[in-house]
Amino acid sequence: MSLREQLLMQGDLAVAEAPASSNAASPGDAKAARQAYQKLKMNIHQTIIERVELDKLQRLTPDQVKRELAQLVERIVDEDKVPMNEFERKRLVQDVQDEMLGLGPLEPLLNDPTVSDILVNTSQHVYVERRGKLEHTDITFYDDAHLMKVIERIVSRVGRRIDESTPMVDARLPDGSRVNAIIPPSAIDGPLVSIRRFSVHPLTVDDMLNNQSFTPAMAQLLEALIKSKLNVLISGGTGSGKTTLLNLLSGFIPADERIVTIEDAAELQLRQQHVLRLETRPPNIEGKGEISQRALVRNALRMRPDRVVLGEVRGGEALDMLHAMNTGHEGSMATLHANTPRDAITRLENMVSMAGLTMPVKAMRQQIASAISVVVQASRLTDGRRKLMSIQEITGMEGDVINMQEIFTFRRTGVDDDGRIKGYFCATGVRPKFCDRLTAFGITLPDNMFDPARRFEV
Repeated sequence: MSLREQLLMQGDLAVAEAPASSNAASPGDAKAARQAYQKLKMNIHQTIIERVELDKLQRLTPDQVKRELAQLVERIVDEDKVPMNEFERKRLVQDVQDEMLGLGPLEPLLNDPTVSDILVNTSQHVYVERRGKLEHTDITFYDDAHLMKVIERIVSRVGRRIDESTPMVDARLPDGSRVNAIIPPSAIDGPLVSIRRFSVHPLTVDDMLNNQSFTPAMAQLLEALIKSKLNVLISGGTGSGKTTLLNLLSGFIPADERIVTIEDAAELQLRQQHVLRLETRPPNIEGKGEISQRALVRNALRMRPDRVVLGEVRGGEALDMLHAMNTGHEGSMATLHANTPRDAITRLENMVSMAGLTMPVKAMRQQIASAISVVVQASRLTDGRRKLMSIQEITGMEGDVINMQEIFTFRRTGVDDDGRIKGYFCATGVRPKFCDRLTAFGITLPDNMFDPARRFEV
């Protein structure tokens, strides 16, 4: 089987280039073709490593390295007399460059702006998420060892490691994309990689409005919350868009404020100049050197921040976050995993108790009610779309219970023929108590904003 036929089976050439009389390749033939192409690419990669002096390559610019690699691939193909046309040569050159300088087979997916998640289920199965739906791709790795080299390249860039003693790791790519990898013995069938793509161009309010993620009135209210320095907790499930929403809200922070961000893996893209970014660090091979979120929160309070922004609250740092919000760092924000705003408060209570401080339940809830003003609930619907489901105000305590009132909500009404969720955004008719604070900051909201009769169908 020629290399051209192999590439055609991979879908790398246009269907129009295939002979009209050719029969469809069986799945077995397609898999064999992909493996043959991967083997050819790996052999050329190994030949290049044997021929070139890597120290010299490191002194060249990336563009110069790419040109050198292209010339080497062309020379090797000519020497071995591999039958290839111009298109196939260009594709092979690109793939070898990706193998040497990038993340191998994953590079085309990382360069595809429509891909939001890349999910590698062992070396032979790669899935992507596009527009909220999972799709299987034809991309494969040569074997598990090939995939392991890519994983090691990712984690080594951020000073982390992965091996049998520590088979799980969180890392990030140079563009900020979040990576989680888990390998045997914890992953039974082979290495697994999950990449949450980082948007090169962060979503703006207009983008979210066009996507019908929320309404203009809700956007106006969110902007007012941030500018009036109210503490906001963003709640939602996995993949619901919490970080995207946090990034969007952070854009409303005035440029003259000092902001400290704290994250497990740096994702936020704040545009202000006075931003100090902190990131956690796992323990080293001796089990030492760990820097937890709680330690970073405590340190951040000594850095004279105007606002503290936590990428995600997961444990005992919740107590330090509440202390910060209650001691002059108004306008701080954080995200948290929960399915409803009420669940978010319950989870926050649980995480405060993880700090190891014995505190009566009522005192703990008073801390929460005093620190947090608004809970914003994000959700990923079954049709893949992400929406802001609820904005709720914390109004204080009544006995031992934290009182909350909903200001805006999204109500589902059904499903259309294409499987898309139907529903509408509306106000609940409740005028929030924080309106007085907005007025003190010179922000006036129109009275009809809270009219429950105004519906925005989606």
